[in-house]
Amino acid sequence: MTLTADTPGERLDAFLARSVEGMTRSAAQRLLEEGCVLRNGRPGKKNDKLQPGDTVCLTIPEPKEVDILPAEIPLDIVYEDQDLLVINKPKGLVVHPAPGHEQDTLVNGLLFAKGDSLSGINGELRPGIVHRIDKDTSGLLAVAKNDLSHVVLASQLKDHSMYRIYDAIVCGVLKEDSGTVDAPIGRHPTDRKKMCVTDRNSRSAVTHWEVVRRYAGYTHIRCRLETGRTHQIRVHMAYIGHPILGDTVYGHKKPELGQSSQCLHASVLSFRHPRTGRVVVTMAELPEYFRQVCDKLERMK
Repeated sequence: MTLTADTPGERLDAFLARSVEGMTRSAAQRLLEEGCVLRNGRPGKKNDKLQPGDTVCLTIPEPKEVDILPAEIPLDIVYEDQDLLVINKPKGLVVHPAPGHEQDTLVNGLLFAKGDSLSGINGELRPGIVHRIDKDTSGLLAVAKNDLSHVVLASQLKDHSMYRIYDAIVCGVLKEDSGTVDAPIGRHPTDRKKMCVTDRNSRSAVTHWEVVRRYAGYTHIRCRLETGRTHQIRVHMAYIGHPILGDTVYGHKKPELGQSSQCLHASVLSFRHPRTGRVVVTMAELPEYFRQVCDKLERMK
């Protein structure tokens, strides 16, 4: 690919990010470091200042296959276009490969189903998981097909403009109809697998909640995430004395109502489309396990 500079004094990496669709500045810098960019016939540097008429030759290497095996895993795709898709993840499905889950994750399933349409501009063929939800949390998450989508969606997460609603059943009956938990979250000081509310090495975390329905000893609530810290809703609800039903990590240690994992579902995901700017709203109905819990609670009233 050959390009001609048109703006005096523009940095080479910025010029590439502006001129090549889907190219990010960090991707341009990696290509420069790998010697894939020539300026007037010589290897370019990221901070080179261009002059009008300079010739920039870009070679994008063939994407490398990642060391992850595709696997035929059913995917519930609720939205898809050329730039992204939104998956309704079932409870029990791990998002990323990890020890003990090398071939049965969402990423394996995406590589099998969408391997031909994944981004390769970074030199690596991979599905762009923009945000994660826990293995035993069900519901919606966005997957980027190219670097443009990944960067834009990630920035919406960062500036809190991505709208995320979760349904949860919590232990105890909340007296107020709504509320906000504003408490920083960081790594637990003694159990590195857990998070906790702490002022030490923490980041701000805000969860807004409202009551959907009260039952005998439990409450169905709807939470809106203003931030997206690891285990945020689980930590925040336990912090105010209302842990999520089935959450044996942050709540009661013994399963209740047949639930041995958190009763938490990402039901609404809304964002501005990275290419068109239009608002995309996706929704996922409450899954069967959640409805069964609600039915049990109705009979207990």
